[in-house]
Amino acid sequence: MNQTLLSSPLQGFTDHKFRNAFNHFFGGIDTFYAPYIRLNGKLVIKNSYQRDILPENNTTLTVIPQIMTNDADEFLFVTKYVQELGYKELNWNLGCPYPMVTKQGMGSGLISDFEKINSILHKVHNESDIIVSMKMRMGYDTPEEILDVLPILDTYPLKNIAIHARIGKQLYKGGTNLEAFQKCLDNSKHKMYYNGDITSVAAYKKLKNRFPSIDHWMIGRGLIADPFLPGMIKADTTEYPKNRFDVFSEFHDRIFQEYDAALSGPTPIKMKMLGFWEYFSQSFDNPQKTFKKIKKASNAKNYAKAVDEIFKEARSYS
Repeated sequence: MNQTLLSSPLQGFTDHKFRNAFNHFFGGIDTFYAPYIRLNGKLVIKNSYQRDILPENNTTLTVIPQIMTNDADEFLFVTKYVQELGYKELNWNLGCPYPMVTKQGMGSGLISDFEKINSILHKVHNESDIIVSMKMRMGYDTPEEILDVLPILDTYPLKNIAIHARIGKQLYKGGTNLEAFQKCLDNSKHKMYYNGDITSVAAYKKLKNRFPSIDHWMIGRGLIADPFLPGMIKADTTEYPKNRFDVFSEFHDRIFQEYDAALSGPTPIKMKMLGFWEYFSQSFDNPQKTFKKIKKASNAKNYAKAVDEIFKEARSYS
């Protein structure tokens, strides 16, 4: 059975700059999901969302756009927009766990409102020919919430349902709930994709053995923490390339330069890279020490010096 690897969308991280650099230096991902488009009640698509999914910004990638909404008219508006760009599929985010989203009845905060989910899907399938896929958690408060939704989803021709095997209020804390994920498999006719805690080749293999019917695997934070992971899964190896930290360093420099050129002033680029290093640091022997070095870098010169030291030290140990 061929295994398909997908990049889970992470807001603030997996935009086209990151995706293109990742694909160039590491590969291993078959399809990238773009971070969600959110309209906030106005039928206007922000420039940053537009740039992210423009075909000319994604020439070497297979990308699927995503929407975050609890409103059928917003869904149809974004559908029309992405179809005009040539996209045939729109992924609906019912997975985001963050309170600023869930309190507004979106993301994983919408899963318990199965009547609204039904009415939105009904209107979208009646008034457009977009292919709809879903990205979900198993609920917000309990993993049983999704079990009330699955029979409704079964009445629509969804392409697939990707499930992050946690509930929303967990955020990313605590373990995944594999028993609850199995219940989803047992209670739906739709094709399921697995998402959650694929952080190593060993973790992937364990999940693959546990769920032999799954052949689509979505990697989110694990892909940023260890960019070599998808390629290693595909090659069925736990061996890193000999020039691991040279490649990682070049990748870092590429995304730094691109974000630096796009963001105005030293503070936004510092915050941007700090976010990445929270994950990148996991690839180094002492993650806390590594991240602390980046945090302490007070200006661009100190940041460059800290990065240089981190990679030099990593090369000397590898």
